[in-house]
Amino acid sequence: MMYGMENSMSHINGRAAMPRLVKLALAATACAGALALFGANADAQAVNANQATRIYNRIAGIPPTAAELQQMQAASSPTAAALIATNDPKFYNDTIRNLAAPWTNRNQSVFVPLNDYTATVIGMVRDNVAFNTVLSADILYIGDGQSGEGSYSPDNNNMYQTLDDNNVDLSVHLKKTTQSSLTGIPSAATAGVITTRGAASAFFVNGTNRAMFRFTMINHLCNDLPTVMDTTRPPDRIRQDVTRSPGGVSTLFLTNCIGCHSGMDPMAQAFAYYNFSYPASEIGATAWPIGQIVYTAGQTQPKYHINNTNFPQGFNTPDDSWNNRWRTGPNQVLGWSASLPGSGSGAKSLGEELESTAAFNSCQVTRIFKTVCYRAPATANNGSAGGYTTTDSAEITSLIQTFQSSNYSLRQVFAAAAAYCMGN
Repeated sequence: MMYGMENSMSHINGRAAMPRLVKLALAATACAGALALFGANADAQAVNANQATRIYNRIAGIPPTAAELQQMQAASSPTAAALIATNDPKFYNDTIRNLAAPWTNRNQSVFVPLNDYTATVIGMVRDNVAFNTVLSADILYIGDGQSGEGSYSPDNNNMYQTLDDNNVDLSVHLKKTTQSSLTGIPSAATAGVITTRGAASAFFVNGTNRAMFRFTMINHLCNDLPTVMDTTRPPDRIRQDVTRSPGGVSTLFLTNCIGCHSGMDPMAQAFAYYNFSYPASEIGATAWPIGQIVYTAGQTQPKYHINNTNFPQGFNTPDDSWNNRWRTGPNQVLGWSASLPGSGSGAKSLGEELESTAAFNSCQVTRIFKTVCYRAPATANNGSAGGYTTTDSAEITSLIQTFQSSNYSLRQVFAAAAAYCMGN
């Protein structure tokens, strides 16, 4: 199948069950009573020494100092105590970095160099920047120039590699700027981490740009393509490179390929003007800026027309306009925002569409729950709400509400989740 989709498409035999985390976001009303019961008790009292130590360890990865322990025990609530732990540099240099690093590569590995994608996530968490703009904002975090790291360059990762090599404290030495001021991409064409060099080098390089859509869904909505397959959407926007008779079997297209492409291709069209050009030493390229993200306003990238003889009657991409076919049908469960039109042009408006879903909110808080609680929310075979036990279901709902009411601060969610899992 398409570049970036090989693993997911080769074994799809039908629609997979929707992840429980998405159902949770839509079951908030049903959980309200349980939320009042468990949420009220969670912050009703101060923490003891064991609880404070456990909270600190799980947020920062190290125990608190004696002074920090005393400060946490004197805090007004467990969540307030947990917020103290988020001031530790290791929360940013280790916990948040390890959270974001897998989002920057196809192997989803944590063992990758620092880059502008990871640094931007770290900076947004540190500065309490609304995380529901992570896929749309004109934002970038770079070194502050105080550690000899040099200047940001759109065609290499040298500045971030130097920060990495010198073990620079990222909780102190990152500063906020804009992509448009440093990369030459117009502000209207920036889309948060989607248009960072780190993301472009992993997901815009070669291929058909479908990889950017797929990995954005995985990383920020916690749904891979098999979980959102929908064979009921019309196929008119599926590109020419997708054969309608794979292996000579047309039914395979109708029961399999159409399930992803009919929804994905109309949305991945938002990336039609983007590419990433490898360094000249690797491909000998001279037509585009080397080793950086490329944006060609008004000009569809040639990759959108490759293999056009596979099915010449297929969709021939003319521009970067996109449409969300998943707003109706089974994938309504992702919780699309009623305040958005469900269509637009370019990566920024698509980023807004994705980051405004209930699935986005649920994905962030469930991932943080797993990070600080060292487990997934507990499940029960019967009598559970949204697939989780009543207590954990109420907590996930509470964390989603905390995320929204705190102007989408991931720090607040970390603190609230750690307080919930502090133990006795």
